[in-house]
Amino acid sequence: MRLSRFSRIVLGMLIVQGLLLAGTGLAQTQKPACGPDHAILYKRAVGLLDKAEKKLAAKYTAEAKSLLKESNSLFTILVKECGPEQKARTLTPQEEQQEAVNKKLAADELVQAERLEKSAAEKLKKSDQTAQQELAVKYAREAKGESELAQVRSIKAGIYSLRNQQMIFRFLAK
Repeated sequence: MRLSRFSRIVLGMLIVQGLLLAGTGLAQTQKPACGPDHAILYKRAVGLLDKAEKKLAAKYTAEAKSLLKESNSLFTILVKECGPEQKARTLTPQEEQQEAVNKKLAADELVQAERLEKSAAEKLKKSDQTAQQELAVKYAREAKGESELAQVRSIKAGIYSLRNQQMIFRFLAK
Protein backbone atom coordinates (compact mmCIF):
# COMPACT_ATOMS: atom_id res chain seq x y z
CA MET A 1 0.00 0.00 0.00
CA ARG A 2 1.38 3.39 -0.98
CA LEU A 3 1.34 6.02 1.79
CA SER A 4 1.54 9.74 1.22
CA ARG A 5 4.54 11.58 2.57
CA PHE A 6 2.51 13.10 5.38
CA SER A 7 1.03 9.71 6.32
CA ARG A 8 4.57 8.38 6.60
CA ILE A 9 5.49 11.30 8.87
CA VAL A 10 2.48 10.64 11.08
CA LEU A 11 3.31 6.94 11.13
CA GLY A 12 6.86 7.89 12.13
CA MET A 13 5.50 9.99 15.00
CA LEU A 14 3.47 7.02 16.18
CA ILE A 15 6.55 4.81 16.00
CA VAL A 16 8.62 7.31 17.99
CA GLN A 17 5.87 7.41 20.58
CA GLY A 18 5.82 3.62 20.74
CA LEU A 19 9.57 3.52 21.17
CA LEU A 20 9.34 6.09 23.93
CA LEU A 21 6.72 4.13 25.79
CA ALA A 22 8.40 0.79 25.26
CA GLY A 23 11.70 2.20 26.41
CA THR A 24 13.63 0.91 23.41
CA GLY A 25 15.90 3.00 21.29
CA LEU A 26 16.54 5.52 24.01
CA ALA A 27 19.63 4.02 25.60
CA GLN A 28 22.12 6.77 26.24
CA THR A 29 25.55 6.73 27.76
CA GLN A 30 24.94 9.79 29.91
CA LYS A 31 21.72 11.12 31.25
CA PRO A 32 21.05 14.66 30.02
CA ALA A 33 19.69 17.19 32.45
CA CYS A 34 16.07 17.96 31.76
CA GLY A 35 15.57 21.48 32.99
CA PRO A 36 13.98 24.87 32.42
CA ASP A 37 14.98 24.96 28.74
CA HIS A 38 13.06 21.76 28.18
CA ALA A 39 10.03 23.24 29.93
CA ILE A 40 10.18 26.12 27.44
CA LEU A 41 10.38 23.64 24.54
CA TYR A 42 7.42 21.74 25.97
CA LYS A 43 5.28 24.88 26.29
CA ARG A 44 6.21 25.93 22.76
CA ALA A 45 5.37 22.47 21.37
CA VAL A 46 1.99 22.46 23.13
CA GLY A 47 1.24 25.98 21.90
CA LEU A 48 2.05 24.97 18.33
CA LEU A 49 -0.11 21.87 18.68
CA ASP A 50 -3.03 23.97 19.94
CA LYS A 51 -2.58 26.39 17.03
CA ALA A 52 -2.45 23.51 14.55
CA GLU A 53 -5.72 22.14 15.88
CA LYS A 54 -7.37 25.57 15.59
CA LYS A 55 -6.03 26.11 12.06
CA LEU A 56 -7.31 22.69 11.01
CA ALA A 57 -10.74 23.47 12.46
CA ALA A 58 -10.71 26.74 10.49
CA LYS A 59 -9.80 24.78 7.33
CA TYR A 60 -6.26 26.16 7.01
CA THR A 61 -4.82 22.75 6.27
CA ALA A 62 -1.38 23.83 5.04
CA GLU A 63 -0.78 26.00 8.10
CA ALA A 64 -2.00 23.24 10.41
CA LYS A 65 0.37 20.79 8.74
CA SER A 66 3.32 23.16 9.14
CA LEU A 67 2.54 23.83 12.80
CA LEU A 68 2.14 20.11 13.45
CA LYS A 69 5.55 19.38 11.93
CA GLU A 70 7.18 22.05 14.07
CA SER A 71 5.49 20.75 17.21
CA ASN A 72 6.58 17.22 16.35
CA SER A 73 10.19 18.42 15.99
CA LEU A 74 10.10 19.90 19.48
CA PHE A 75 8.55 16.79 20.99
CA THR A 76 11.23 14.71 19.25
CA ILE A 77 13.88 16.77 21.02
CA LEU A 78 12.10 16.17 24.33
CA VAL A 79 11.96 12.42 23.65
CA LYS A 80 15.70 12.35 22.99
CA GLU A 81 16.76 14.57 25.86
CA CYS A 82 14.13 13.94 28.55
CA GLY A 83 13.19 10.36 27.79
CA PRO A 84 14.98 8.89 30.82
CA GLU A 85 13.22 11.24 33.24
CA GLN A 86 9.91 10.58 31.57
CA LYS A 87 10.34 6.81 31.88
CA ALA A 88 10.73 7.20 35.64
CA ARG A 89 7.31 8.83 35.80
CA THR A 90 4.33 6.49 35.68
CA LEU A 91 1.08 7.51 34.06
CA THR A 92 -2.06 7.69 36.12
CA PRO A 93 -4.88 5.29 35.22
CA GLN A 94 -6.77 8.22 33.68
CA GLU A 95 -3.72 9.18 31.59
CA GLU A 96 -3.26 5.58 30.46
CA GLN A 97 -6.90 5.48 29.41
CA GLN A 98 -6.58 8.77 27.53
CA GLU A 99 -3.40 7.51 25.87
CA ALA A 100 -5.23 4.42 24.63
CA VAL A 101 -8.12 6.54 23.32
CA ASN A 102 -5.73 8.87 21.49
CA LYS A 103 -3.84 5.96 19.97
CA LYS A 104 -7.06 4.40 18.72
CA LEU A 105 -8.31 7.71 17.30
CA ALA A 106 -4.97 8.30 15.56
CA ALA A 107 -4.96 4.80 14.08
CA ASP A 108 -8.57 5.17 12.91
CA GLU A 109 -7.81 8.52 11.27
CA LEU A 110 -4.79 7.03 9.48
CA VAL A 111 -6.85 4.10 8.19
CA GLN A 112 -9.49 6.49 6.86
CA ALA A 113 -6.82 8.71 5.30
CA GLU A 114 -5.28 5.73 3.53
CA ARG A 115 -8.70 4.59 2.31
CA LEU A 116 -9.42 8.06 0.94
CA GLU A 117 -6.01 8.28 -0.74
CA LYS A 118 -6.59 4.96 -2.45
CA SER A 119 -10.05 6.01 -3.59
CA ALA A 120 -8.70 9.33 -4.87
CA ALA A 121 -6.00 7.53 -6.85
CA GLU A 122 -8.61 5.24 -8.40
CA LYS A 123 -10.78 8.20 -9.37
CA LEU A 124 -7.81 10.01 -10.89
CA LYS A 125 -7.07 6.91 -12.92
CA LYS A 126 -10.72 6.77 -14.06
CA SER A 127 -10.53 10.46 -14.93
CA ASP A 128 -7.46 9.88 -17.09
CA GLN A 129 -9.03 6.87 -18.81
CA THR A 130 -12.43 8.41 -19.48
CA ALA A 131 -12.96 9.82 -22.93
CA GLN A 132 -16.02 11.77 -21.89
CA GLN A 133 -14.84 15.21 -20.74
CA GLU A 134 -17.67 15.86 -18.26
CA LEU A 135 -17.20 12.52 -16.55
CA ALA A 136 -13.43 13.00 -16.43
CA VAL A 137 -13.88 16.38 -14.71
CA LYS A 138 -16.34 14.84 -12.23
CA TYR A 139 -13.86 12.09 -11.30
CA ALA A 140 -11.02 14.60 -10.99
CA ARG A 141 -13.07 16.80 -8.64
CA GLU A 142 -14.03 13.84 -6.49
CA ALA A 143 -10.40 12.72 -6.37
CA LYS A 144 -9.27 16.18 -5.29
CA GLY A 145 -11.90 16.31 -2.54
CA GLU A 146 -10.96 12.89 -1.23
CA SER A 147 -7.28 13.73 -1.34
CA GLU A 148 -7.86 16.90 0.68
CA LEU A 149 -9.97 15.00 3.20
CA ALA A 150 -7.25 12.36 3.47
CA GLN A 151 -4.75 15.07 4.30
CA VAL A 152 -7.05 16.49 6.99
CA ARG A 153 -7.44 13.03 8.52
CA SER A 154 -3.66 12.51 8.49
CA ILE A 155 -3.19 15.80 10.31
CA LYS A 156 -5.83 14.80 12.86
CA ALA A 157 -3.96 11.54 13.43
CA GLY A 158 -0.78 13.52 14.06
CA ILE A 159 -2.58 15.77 16.52
CA TYR A 160 -3.90 12.78 18.47
CA SER A 161 -0.42 11.28 18.56
CA LEU A 162 1.18 14.48 19.79
CA ARG A 163 -1.54 14.93 22.42
CA ASN A 164 -0.12 11.77 23.95
CA GLN A 165 3.33 13.33 23.89
CA GLN A 166 1.86 16.40 25.56
CA MET A 167 0.38 14.26 28.32
CA ILE A 168 3.56 12.22 28.76
CA PHE A 169 5.80 15.28 29.12
CA ARG A 170 3.32 17.32 31.18
CA PHE A 171 5.71 17.02 34.15
CA LEU A 172 7.92 19.61 32.41
CA ALA A 173 5.26 22.31 32.78
CA LYS A 174 5.34 22.13 36.57
